[in-house]
Amino acid sequence: MGRQSVMSFARQLNTETNNLYFNKPLGLCRKKEFFVGLDSDGCVFNTMEIKHKECFIPQTIKHWGLQQISSLFRETWEFVNLYSIWRGTNRFPALCKVFELLSQRPKIIQLSFEIPNLSPLREWISLTPALDNLFLEEYARKVNNKIIEKALLWSHAVNKAIAEMVYGIPPFKQAVKAIESLQSQADLMVVSQTPLQALASEWQEHGLNKKVTALAGQEHGSKEAQLRHALALGYLAEHILMIGDAVGDLLAAQKAGVLFYPIIPGQEEESWEHFLKEALPRFLSGRYQGSYAAEIIANFKNRLPTDPPWLCQQAQ
Repeated sequence: MGRQSVMSFARQLNTETNNLYFNKPLGLCRKKEFFVGLDSDGCVFNTMEIKHKECFIPQTIKHWGLQQISSLFRETWEFVNLYSIWRGTNRFPALCKVFELLSQRPKIIQLSFEIPNLSPLREWISLTPALDNLFLEEYARKVNNKIIEKALLWSHAVNKAIAEMVYGIPPFKQAVKAIESLQSQADLMVVSQTPLQALASEWQEHGLNKKVTALAGQEHGSKEAQLRHALALGYLAEHILMIGDAVGDLLAAQKAGVLFYPIIPGQEEESWEHFLKEALPRFLSGRYQGSYAAEIIANFKNRLPTDPPWLCQQAQ
């Protein structure tokens, strides 16, 4: 398929996005004056480490033939997906970022190891209306490309590994307290890029699905799109708050024009406790935005570096 045909196909998919996603029964309707969006992985549930270390990493090594450089790959994947500003990035752009950093590592260059060329996947990322398996499957049928097919097999394998591995992990205690406190004061929706089936399973396992109005997953578009869907229901922008643990959550909130509260990785319980005691009362009384929010967000961003540790070591 030529680029013109690919772009035409992408435009067709874009016109179908709203029908495909938000005609699905989200069950979200405006009942209260305030709305709070909740990220799931790493924010409400302490599942980031196990999903990446025990599911994403082994399946990526297996499906992309990275056995020879498994240690270097593991270090790079963990930096991008757990300990950097890219934490929480959708799996497809995250894979591209990891391979980009790997290709620049001196040890990889010395080994003359050929990092897979993900240009076809990057092109799909630039064209698709949503970064999920449904659109990738449709794209794979149209373009007949080995990299796209491998990316789809890998993504399905990751989902299978997560379904088999990730269970029995309770939510953060302070997160549950916050959700229970919010129930009577705001409409609540899970705003996530986790596939909906896995998301529903995690929230149902611990009975939290009954405490929120709706679950929005990867199949419902980007986090920005999910927040805009809420905004379209008539809430004031300053009455919408996104709570998340990644810079991507912050950017989604900023692009949608709503407020953001960070859950700091490694300090999750403390972050939720601070939210309950100080940030939530400010949000409900209209005193959250401005210098208060800016200070909290600046502290959050300082915790997530852009430079990987191996570059810092070389500089020293």
